[in-house]
Amino acid sequence: MMEDSDFSVMLAWLLDHRELAVEEFADHARLTANEVRAVLAGEAPGEGMLRRIAPALGFQTVDLFILAGVAVPDDLAPLDGAAEEWAPYIVMDAVHLPVAARRELLRLIRSLPQEERLSVFVPKPLAALADRGGAVVRMLQYRNLSWTGMQRALAVVTPTLLSASTYGLIGSGHKELTPRLVTDFAALLGIDARELAMLTGVHLPEVPPPPPPEAVDAAALLWEARRLSATQARHVSELARSMRGDSANCYFVNLPGT
Repeated sequence: MMEDSDFSVMLAWLLDHRELAVEEFADHARLTANEVRAVLAGEAPGEGMLRRIAPALGFQTVDLFILAGVAVPDDLAPLDGAAEEWAPYIVMDAVHLPVAARRELLRLIRSLPQEERLSVFVPKPLAALADRGGAVVRMLQYRNLSWTGMQRALAVVTPTLLSASTYGLIGSGHKELTPRLVTDFAALLGIDARELAMLTGVHLPEVPPPPPPEAVDAAALLWEARRLSATQARHVSELARSMRGDSANCYFVNLPGT
């Protein structure tokens, strides 16, 4: 995703944006100040260092691996790629529920027993992963969203309504990553839009408002559902749909704006 020097620029910007001194950040990341300075000077971070840097920055570890252009370890991948059939519906039905019901679903997902990983997660190839759009789409793939899943989930919680194939074009660099897209992707990824814009090289003409509660909850549900098997994901999806009752036969687009 990035050259080594690009990662150093990214880290330097984030520390400056967060107003974190090298020593303070090193302490948060359980690294030495000299180790952090070496990365800032252009040294490539290894897997172990990325695992420490990510939580210290408030990033999901898998996202930082993708942004750094480092192969994602198997243990950071979704448990079951087959769960991608149900992941978007968990979001789509849950965000039509009252906030208390959304939180109930989130607690349920977290309480389900961890099943054994039975297969290696293989995301759909992106023709030009080095493109800035590739990073964002790859992060969504690692939340068990296919192109169609991205289309469906983003449509209900943001103003972005694109064809499924367009997400493949964004991921392969054949469609521009616009400020609107960055803001909406950031909401579903649970990442600050200003930071995602900087990390992908997109200029935001103005500071976007914070994402609405539905989008915040959608990001949390989508992230936690990564640990589910396909069977578990289907169960949660069917429960979310049943909780909607008679209104479960349709979905509102851009729900926070309705």
